[in-house]
This record gives sequence, structure tokens and C-alpha cells, in this order.
Amino acid sequence: MSLIAWMAGLFYLPRLFVYHCQVDPASAESARFKVMERKLLRQIMTPAMLCTFLFGILLALTPGTVDWHAGWWYTKIAAVLGLAGFHGACAGWRRGFEQDRNTRSEKFYRAANEIPTVLMMVVVIMVIVRPF
Repeated sequence: MSLIAWMAGLFYLPRLFVYHCQVDPASAESARFKVMERKLLRQIMTPAMLCTFLFGILLALTPGTVDWHAGWWYTKIAAVLGLAGFHGACAGWRRGFEQDRNTRSEKFYRAANEIPTVLMMVVVIMVIVRPF
């Protein structure tokens, strides 16, 4: 459940940034986006990410669950760390909006919105197919 909540936030927050780019920084709409972005990140995404890591580590430490010699495992870990890095980037972008200092375009956030999808696909393929 925590993974689903985290992924939903990783998909939605950049979309909020796209819409936030379209409004005047001094407007009521901008203030509303700031509240939505802050609450999404702090109250949903970050706790969900921490729970995902906690449960993932506990699962990995369960004897017999992971073949530590298989390469797919390390690719999956790299993709999950990439998701955490993207989470951190989103937090930085949110701070820029909060301080009315966003310099990135709507197009940038539309492209960034694809990053968690690609990383999620890598994770799922590694876990289900285990190609190496």
C-alpha cells in the first residue's frame, strides 16, 4: 500500500507543477497549488516512501527471499534509488515554487513526469521477469 501511495504521489506532484507554471505567482491559485504540493509531499509521499523502504528492507532481510548473486536484484535497487532521487528532486522543485523562484517551464515538468514511469517499469520487469 505504501508503494502505491508513493508512486501515485510521484506521478501527481510533477503534474501539479505543470499546472502551477500556468498561473501568476502572486495569485490565489498559486497559493492553493503551494498548499496542495506541500501536503502531498510531506503528508503522503514522504511517509509512504519511508514505509516502502522499511518494508522493502524487511522483506530483503527475510532469509531465502533474495538471491544476492542475481543481477536483477541490483538493477531493481538502482531503479528504486532513482525513484528516491526523483522524490528529492521534486522536493527541491517544490521549494522553488514555494519561494516563487521556479525557473523551469511547463514543458520541463511534463518531461520529468515520465521519469517515475520508466523507473517503475524497470522495477516491475526486474521483479517479474528476472532477466539476469
